Amino acid sequence: MHMRNTKKDCLRFSGREFTREELSLMQEVVEDFPRLTRTELSNTVCELLDWKRPGGKLKTLEGRSFLEKLENQSFLTLPEKRNTQHKNTSKITTTLTRRDEPWTRLSGSVEDFAPLDVELVQNQEQRQLFRDLVQRYHYLGYATPYGARLQYLAYVTRPSRQLVGCVQFSSPAWRMKARDQWIGWDDATRGQHLQHVVNNSRFLVLARIRNLPSMLLSNALGKLRRDWHTHYGLKPLLVETLVDQNLFHGGCYRAANWNVLGETSGRGRMDSTHQRHGAQVKTVLVYPLVKNATGLLKNGGNRQ
Repeated sequence: MHMRNTKKDCLRFSGREFTREELSLMQEVVEDFPRLTRTELSNTVCELLDWKRPGGKLKTLEGRSFLEKLENQSFLTLPEKRNTQHKNTSKITTTLTRRDEPWTRLSGSVEDFAPLDVELVQNQEQRQLFRDLVQRYHYLGYATPYGARLQYLAYVTRPSRQLVGCVQFSSPAWRMKARDQWIGWDDATRGQHLQHVVNNSRFLVLARIRNLPSMLLSNALGKLRRDWHTHYGLKPLLVETLVDQNLFHGGCYRAANWNVLGETSGRGRMDSTHQRHGAQVKTVLVYPLVKNATGLLKNGGNRQ
């Protein structure tokens, strides 16, 4: 989440600059329609301001996050949240059902179980399964991704079809020094073309099968560009991820030919007061989806 003053009467959030008149309009909408939910208010604001994704869908999640950020700064007052499940946290409380875990009995080399089937999550049953598994087995748990997202469930197909992993892609970090220096763009160019970068925000491998992680990553990346374009009207050029140095080496990313760019400051996106420098240092890795990805990101992501 990113918001900063750009001019005296403007605010920048999620790559868009909002004028004083647009901010006043948001205040009016919130005051004039007190019975609308926060999501309904967000949809109304996005429609009025033509704040949409390239495919035409409203940026509802970003709009709601911006409204709540304005509320935290006492700029406006939103209605009470109606869903207490998400109150004060982005974590999802899942119903952790008892499931058989047959992947624990799988061992050997990935060639013995290939081909892999990497399936896009599209219905409620798949979404619940994805959340359940990530909440239970990923060290970060499950959190609602900020902005756009796609999720995949991965299966081996021999000797029988069996679930072995989860992969999630979502909106990229607004600012990341190692990535931004590698691309070579300035703030203005990043604001224009950041939407062509996608973040691999969750990666979970359930089975201890040799070379499974790198093959799973490669298969998921093979589907990402087409699926992202189908859902959001954009073809991503670059995928980024962060690996916690205290826990992982990132070997599967390196084996899948990702580029190591450097390290984060360790602050995290919520540390606006610079109190946690070096607390959670992570390795920054990227994977170009096309040739000359850096040139396209600097000079225009649509020319591809």
